Amino acid sequence: MKKILALLLALIMMFALVACGGGNTPAPAGDASSIAVCLASEPDTLDPALNSAVDGATLISHLFSGLAKWSQDSNGALVIVPDAAEELVEGVENADGTVTYTYTLRDGLKWSDGKDVTAGDFAFAWQRAASEDLGADYGYMFEVVDGYGTDALNVKAVDDKTLEVTLANAVSYWNELLAFPTYFPVREDVVANEGWATEPTTYVSNGPYTMTGWDHNSVITLEKNPNYVDADEILMDKIEFYLSDDANNMVANFKNGTWQLIDDVPTNEMASLQAEYPDEYVVAGQIGTYYVCWNINEDILPADSGLTGVEAENARAEIRNAVSLLFDRNYIVEEIGQAGQVPASSFVAMGMTNPDGTQFYETAGNNAGFTGYYDVSKEAVESNYAQAIEVLKKYYAYDEAAGKFTNFPTMTYLYNTSEAHKAIGEYLQAQLAGVGITMNLENQEWNTFLNTRKNGDYSIARNGWLADYNDPICFLDMWTTGSGNNDVQFGKGANAEVKAYSLDLTDLGYDVKVENGTWAETYDVIIKLIKSCTDNGVRYQLMHRAEDLLMSTGCICPLYFYTDTYMINKDVKGFFANPLGYKYFMYCTIG
Repeated sequence: MKKILALLLALIMMFALVACGGGNTPAPAGDASSIAVCLASEPDTLDPALNSAVDGATLISHLFSGLAKWSQDSNGALVIVPDAAEELVEGVENADGTVTYTYTLRDGLKWSDGKDVTAGDFAFAWQRAASEDLGADYGYMFEVVDGYGTDALNVKAVDDKTLEVTLANAVSYWNELLAFPTYFPVREDVVANEGWATEPTTYVSNGPYTMTGWDHNSVITLEKNPNYVDADEILMDKIEFYLSDDANNMVANFKNGTWQLIDDVPTNEMASLQAEYPDEYVVAGQIGTYYVCWNINEDILPADSGLTGVEAENARAEIRNAVSLLFDRNYIVEEIGQAGQVPASSFVAMGMTNPDGTQFYETAGNNAGFTGYYDVSKEAVESNYAQAIEVLKKYYAYDEAAGKFTNFPTMTYLYNTSEAHKAIGEYLQAQLAGVGITMNLENQEWNTFLNTRKNGDYSIARNGWLADYNDPICFLDMWTTGSGNNDVQFGKGANAEVKAYSLDLTDLGYDVKVENGTWAETYDVIIKLIKSCTDNGVRYQLMHRAEDLLMSTGCICPLYFYTDTYMINKDVKGFFANPLGYKYFMYCTIG
């Protein structure tokens, strides 16, 4: 575990990963020019504006070219570099505090159908992605752009090669946003067909690859795009993304040489596979948190509780937080995860740092002798359990002789099909059953699961979040009322009118003091202030307070901080992955 901790810390301090199999220098051209990989099952969408999944982002990063992209420097460290833009320019601060960037597009940019890529395509794509009409999960990523929430963003095409965008204020992670799929261009005439991103015949992109085949629920085929401006640098001619969520099937295809990379392995085979394939079994650092989320509108109080309004919501929050204490995270990472994951007691992942270089997660919570919001050490397992029981006794009938609660409502735990997710669900189920709480398990195929959770059609669900860029806000702004990634349903449905949240920022110089306000009056307000704050010290204090408010609801139950486990054929050279979970094959060769 010490090795994984060291890797994660080094990863974020540099926000870089060393490439697997060959560093930054690709193998000579002439090696095998086709690679078969398996990341996940059928993606929910491959529209850059609508995608919110890591597997989809990996494919989109091969299909599209934004103003910026992830690349590697000569030492193999990951960096953000210009892509469609000639250079990543410095912004010019205006008298009103806004900041204007003017980008010039490179010569020779083409869409896969041969038409020119223009600055207008970027301007259109950004307006579309941020619009209420589209309702994109990541629409809120454009909040930093002046004009967000009005009729139009302050972004315009000065001419076909010049794009001008004005931000509401200085943003330290702006270049990383430009490399994020939501900021990639699309063409207006193409997306006018609502089904454009579902079939190869209508899929028009501007990146290193074109989509030449999509056998749904089987395989997506990408082939090198001859119209791509840097086509000469792309070494892998063809990538087949096989679609499967069966870890045993993945391993079988890896072993027989059919697939060169797989992104999942059966939990019960991890140790044996690591021993059998020491040069091909990879455990890499990753910035993310695996957690359980509760639907905030699910009533978990007993029918005869008599509690209403703020008292009822405060009780539910206390109950959810108590249930979190019943789980032994060390058991989960050591016996189920088995990949060096780190037990988590906060939502913002390990690796995100404070301005002074300390870890954000280490300064989260009340710090009463432990890191985060509850003690996840092995020594605290028994005391956590006892504390949880005492809290739950306040609300539920308890059979002292049996050591079980008798009137906790039955719940259903939703997870996407995977041996690892199932194993964790079964552990959580057993822990709850031990105290008399019945939790049934339900699994769904990946894209169905995403939409079920997004729509709030669940009571409690498996969840996970990887960083979108190197700033803690990307773990916090997803929970605003209008966010498409707000799976918990904060501020939605019945919770919209619940006045149970308090926020006092007067000590930080803000005229904000709310007692028993709605989610919109508290959490939404603090996130907006964070995004407009240019004092980094105050900004990080605001982010810690936002996480305090988030964690007080009990709707987020962190289990562990991620590592990235995958298997890659030792003959593959030039492969790399970034801390967001994206995997890159365009510079690969196979010896």
